Amino acid sequence: MSVRNTIDLSTSIGSVVLKNPVLTASGTSGHGAELAAYIDLSSLGAVVVKSLAAEPWPGNPPPRLKPVHLGMLNSVGLQGPGVAAWLEDDLPSLVDVGATIVASIWGRSVEEFALAAKLMSGAPEAVVAVEVNVSCPNLDDDELLFSMSPSATAAALEAAQPCGRPLWAKLSPAAGDIVAVARSALEAGAEALTLVNTMPADELGLLSEGRRLGSGAGGLSGPALRPFAYAAVTQVSAALPGASIVAAGGIVSSDDALAYLLAGAGAVEVGTATFFDPRSPAQVLDGLRRSCNKRGFTSLSELCGSDRG
Repeated sequence: MSVRNTIDLSTSIGSVVLKNPVLTASGTSGHGAELAAYIDLSSLGAVVVKSLAAEPWPGNPPPRLKPVHLGMLNSVGLQGPGVAAWLEDDLPSLVDVGATIVASIWGRSVEEFALAAKLMSGAPEAVVAVEVNVSCPNLDDDELLFSMSPSATAAALEAAQPCGRPLWAKLSPAAGDIVAVARSALEAGAEALTLVNTMPADELGLLSEGRRLGSGAGGLSGPALRPFAYAAVTQVSAALPGASIVAAGGIVSSDDALAYLLAGAGAVEVGTATFFDPRSPAQVLDGLRRSCNKRGFTSLSELCGSDRG
């Protein structure tokens, strides 16, 4: 027997109100409506598209993906068509299926973030927010990540303001003090924090086998990332209790999503799981609704952060 849909799953991420807290994760659901053949994209809280630079970017050489125990290494290298081409060629398919859209931008310098943001200002109203991927290579700082530095993170967020949309800062689990970086992002204008991107990683192998990925190392995602992501959510949520948090990292079931929401997140992003089953975001949403109904919750606000006491 089906469970009645009695819970209001709407959630507020900064100034953005979403119909429910289950989103796709940037980099795992494509630039357009690729997943529409498997799920109703309009039923999700939002579709977060693959990160876009101001100009087309070729990404890294193959191989780009490598399954590992409890997860995956990826070194796609942020391949993309550039913001202008995305607006013209890929975005319309998402608008046509009624999706709520969160764009994602990146840059190798503060100036490139500013240019990508300026181009994104021409997006239609269906693009409700822009996720600023500061956990990507930063050539202005010896190829570190912007999100390793509070000041560099703040500079990128300030540069992204011309997009004219609420900004979400996507941070790295490798940051030495993620609370300091998160605070800096909020002070620079971010309305929300996406916690977290992949963890820089490599895999042991025999020398005769050569490199496992075309660019050398990559980023670890999937369930193996979940302890790092969960720690980031709990730390930031405790230190910055008013912050809006979107959790990402190893979510493969409704129980995973529920754990992040209880820890203080207002929404979750399903990513690597879609590589194994493109229906995963819809399955997590359905399971979360059933789980909340079973526990007697009538609104998402009753459970978000309730583990913090």
